[in-house]
Amino acid sequence: MIVPIHLENQTPVHYDVVIDTLPQLVFNRKVAIVTNTTVAPLHLETLKSRIECNELYVITVPDGEAYKTLETVENILDELFSHKLDRKSLLIALGGGVIGDMTGFTASLYQRGIGFVQVPTTLLSQVDASVGGKTGVNNKYGKNLIGAFYQPEAVYIDTAFLKTLPKREFSAGVAEIIKMAVMFDKAYFDFLVTADLKDNERLEKIIQRSVELKAEVVNLDEKESGIRAVLNYGHTFGHVIENETNYTAYLHGEAVAIGIIMANRLAVELGLMREDESNQVKTLLEKHDLPTDYHIKDVEAFYDKFFLDKKSANNKIKFILPQGIGGHVLRDDIDGDLLKKVLKTFSKELA
Repeated sequence: MIVPIHLENQTPVHYDVVIDTLPQLVFNRKVAIVTNTTVAPLHLETLKSRIECNELYVITVPDGEAYKTLETVENILDELFSHKLDRKSLLIALGGGVIGDMTGFTASLYQRGIGFVQVPTTLLSQVDASVGGKTGVNNKYGKNLIGAFYQPEAVYIDTAFLKTLPKREFSAGVAEIIKMAVMFDKAYFDFLVTADLKDNERLEKIIQRSVELKAEVVNLDEKESGIRAVLNYGHTFGHVIENETNYTAYLHGEAVAIGIIMANRLAVELGLMREDESNQVKTLLEKHDLPTDYHIKDVEAFYDKFFLDKKSANNKIKFILPQGIGGHVLRDDIDGDLLKKVLKTFSKELA
């Protein structure tokens, strides 16, 4: 199955997201695979066996969000220069969202831009991170604050890679699936309530639907000037949680799950979502062993970190909130005292 991406910019970009067994990939150019120390022993040989190219190199970096930095990108760039890759060369990202983001960012920088291909190996990257061209790294101020919108030449999604995925990583990907359903498709959410994700055929359909929803949004708004911001439901809160915990306590999808709960709490307070709808979302997240609670130690500090969010502008915080299940609204007029009241429900402070 193929989901097409069509971006009609000044220079139109068209590429396919292919959901199937990884095909034979033929490139008449130099290729460098970028992967990490966890994925390489599991899947590198499979990918190499599918590639025909002029010269093939492998660049392996440490695993983990803590290494999603400019320093790691510079190390990758050094290896590309040492292998004398040229402007027609290609990078292939083999891994999860961290590898995909860094590889895409590196590709955007090397000799002012070379091609790259995504081969995502986690559920989170298959349904979300590999599609749409967001690339970047973290710094001490927050997540993905340094980066570029840079589209891949293709995305190849093979569910066989998920067979080696730890259960916790798989659940983290489910959070992004639930995010898409709550924002855009009530029928899809209802389907997920009873869907068996252990059934591979069913899982492929779920991945396809998530990618279709994301593709529709990205095609309308590549650079997040409008509706694409909706894809960050749960992320405004989740990114603060990741930053507060130094990207070590929670996987990205786990932080998003907690962020969804916080966003829903705010939506209920604003009358955008009923309490029972919020509980339905919480139940589905917990069904997949995702965390739904977080202790905020310092409400003021948590609140201040919102202003580092990429969606914030003119000293206003933009929140993506559910409008029931299957609908969404963007708000940048939330009263600070009301927001702090909601945050205090996640702390030991008295609201």
